[in-house]
Amino acid sequence: MEIADGVGRIWLNRPEKRNALDRVLVDELYHATSALGADADVRSIVIGGRGSAFCAGADLAYLKEMSGYSIADNLEDSAALARTLQAIYEVPKPTVARVHGPAIAGGCGLATVCDIIVATPDASFGYTEVRIGFIPAIVLAFLIRKISSVQARELVLTGRIIDGREAERRGLVTRLVDADQLDAHIDQLTTEINRTSASGVSLTKQMLSALDGMPLASALDYASRMNALTRMTPDCKDGIASFLAKGAGTSS
Repeated sequence: MEIADGVGRIWLNRPEKRNALDRVLVDELYHATSALGADADVRSIVIGGRGSAFCAGADLAYLKEMSGYSIADNLEDSAALARTLQAIYEVPKPTVARVHGPAIAGGCGLATVCDIIVATPDASFGYTEVRIGFIPAIVLAFLIRKISSVQARELVLTGRIIDGREAERRGLVTRLVDADQLDAHIDQLTTEINRTSASGVSLTKQMLSALDGMPLASALDYASRMNALTRMTPDCKDGIASFLAKGAGTSS
C-alpha cells in the first residue's frame, strides 16, 4: 500500500503467482481498503497488480484447500470475500482498477467492484467460474449493477474470456489506454478526482449505490432529501461562496 499526493495505491504483490487470490490476500485487501477509506488525506484509490497480471483468479493451492472445507468453513470463507468486495464497492472514495494482463474469475470480480476500470487493449477479462463447476456468485451481485443484464448473462453463462477492447464495448471497461500510457492516464484521472469536493464525491457514491433498483417515487424522495442535506455541508457552503465571489460583477 502506498499513499502519495492524495492517492492511495493498493498493489497485489504476488507476481510469481500472477497475483492469484488466497485468503491472506483477500483479508489484506479488506484491511488496506478500510484504512485508505478512513484516511482523510486519501481522496482516491487505485488498485493494481505487480508483474504481468492484474489478478489471475484463485490461487491453485487455495482451490485445493477449499475442496476439503466443511460447509461452515465455506460459509465463513465466502463471507470474507463478500466483505472485501463490498468494502471496495462502498468505500467513500472513488476507486480505479488499473488492469493489464489477466483479470480472471475473482480477479475480474475485483476489477468489477471498482468505480472506474482503466485497462490496456491486451488485458483479458472473464467470469470463468462455470468452466470448473463453480459460480461467480458474489461478484454477480455487483456485475448486474454495472452492465446490462443481457451482457452479464452472456459473460457469466459462457465463461468467455474477452480482451480489453471488447470489455470496453460491453461497458465493463471505462477507458482503454495503451500500456505505455496507463500510469500517466490514471495519474491524470486521479488528479481530476482529487480536485473535487471530498464530501460531494462521497455522498454521490452513496447515492449511486442506494438508488440502484429503487422505485422512481422513492428515488426522488431520497434524492430530494440528499440534495437538501448536502446544501448544509461545509464543502457545499464554501463552494457556493467561492463560486459567487468569482462571479461577482458578472451578469447572466
